[in-house]
Amino acid sequence: MAEEELVFTDVMNMLEAEPSSGAAEGVVAGLTAPGPDIPALREQLAVLVSTGKAKEATGVQLTHEQVKRLSVKDVEKYTKRYETYVGSKTTNSLVDSVIFLVSKAVGMVADITDINDYQRELKNDYIINQELSILAGSTALKCGRFLALANAALITTKHINFNTSLQPQQQPAHAAPPTPKGIRSMD
Repeated sequence: MAEEELVFTDVMNMLEAEPSSGAAEGVVAGLTAPGPDIPALREQLAVLVSTGKAKEATGVQLTHEQVKRLSVKDVEKYTKRYETYVGSKTTNSLVDSVIFLVSKAVGMVADITDINDYQRELKNDYIINQELSILAGSTALKCGRFLALANAALITTKHINFNTSLQPQQQPAHAAPPTPKGIRSMD
C-alpha cells in the first residue's frame, strides 16, 4: 500500500508540474481545443466532497465552500488528481481480477501446489503488473463505461466454483429419484 501511495504522489507531482497549453506558449488561439467545462468539473469535486472521499482521491480535505471558491487552475489540478485516483483503482481492480481468473484457469488444467501463493507471486511480479496495467488502461480508454459491465462479469466469474460445475451430477444407482414437492412417496 505504501508503494501505491508513493506512485500516486509521484503522479500528482507530475500533473502539477505539467505545463498548460494556450496562446502564452505560442499556440495560435483560434486553433486550440475548447477548454474544460469548469462548472462541470467543480460539480464533480462537490460530489466527491459529499461522498467523503475528497481527501483520499485528491490528497486534500475539501469542503463545499472551498470547492466553490477554487480557482480554475485548482479545479483542473484536483480533477486531474481525482481522475488519476479513479484510473489507479480501476486498473488495480482489473489486474486483480485477470490474475485471479488466469490462476483459476491454470489450476483447472495443472496441479498447483498453493494457489494463493501462486496468485500472490503473479500480483507481485513487476512485469506482469506493468503489462496488465497498460492493457487495462487502454481497455478503459476504448470501452469507457462498458468496463463496469466487464468488471462485474469478471467479479462474478471469480466466485464461481468451476470444480463442481464441470463434474456431472450422478446419483447412486440404488437411490430413488427425488420426489417432487407436494407428492408423497410410495415407499
